[in-house]
Amino acid sequence: MLIVGELINTSRSAVGKAVQERNRALIQSLAVRQADAGADYIDVNAGTFVEKEVELLPWLVETVQEAVDRPLCLDSPNPKALEAAVAVHRGVPFINSISLEKERCEAMLPLVSAHPCKLVGLCMKRAGMPTTAEERIEAAAELIELLTAAGLNPADLYLDPLVQPVSVDIRMGRAVLEAIIGIKARFPEVHTICGLSNVSFGLPERKRINRCFLSLAMHSGLEAAILDPTDRGLMAALRTTVLLLGQDEYCSDFIEAYEKGLFAG
Repeated sequence: MLIVGELINTSRSAVGKAVQERNRALIQSLAVRQADAGADYIDVNAGTFVEKEVELLPWLVETVQEAVDRPLCLDSPNPKALEAAVAVHRGVPFINSISLEKERCEAMLPLVSAHPCKLVGLCMKRAGMPTTAEERIEAAAELIELLTAAGLNPADLYLDPLVQPVSVDIRMGRAVLEAIIGIKARFPEVHTICGLSNVSFGLPERKRINRCFLSLAMHSGLEAAILDPTDRGLMAALRTTVLLLGQDEYCSDFIEAYEKGLFAG
């Protein structure tokens, strides 16, 4: 299970203030905490600074990679900001994201074709957000055809079925789970990813909802998630689910985490 730490996002007020003030210490502290908690990638997002994103996203990349030895998830719809971020990134980044939207796709394809990367593809048609599993699977099929025709390796593609709040539509959780199952059945060579916490937006007990949904999604075939790795209960649920799905040989990772006290509290 690939873990992308979500905390360095300027939509969070403390992070936005830190980026505005070029507070390297706070940003680096968040990066270290997430890496220590088990993040494989650190997400960096400066999207609230629309006019300055081309300047700020590469600043975040350099700042974070000074502090941790993790590759980053470069999170932006702006191809120019991504180009600037890729230029200073060490190693192979995640790029989040591309979609079937014509202008966005045409602007992104040259970038992702020219640079080694893992790529998040959003399972949405040009008309807007999907509501059913079938719409998500159809969008995934179009994306895979488009991106592989452009030369991308299917093993580097991560399809995002777009988790939406169940508080808005109670069917959205099940639709995503069914979409993950369908994508993996039709396209076993590609991967699946989601932004986990969207599912609980607008509800109480958000952490409880996120933990349950993560386990269900992993059982459906989810292979990566953008989440808060410093949520010890969430990470405990993740490790336990990996164990129960038979993906932790000899239970060694679970036992190691227990011995390190990672399940306490």
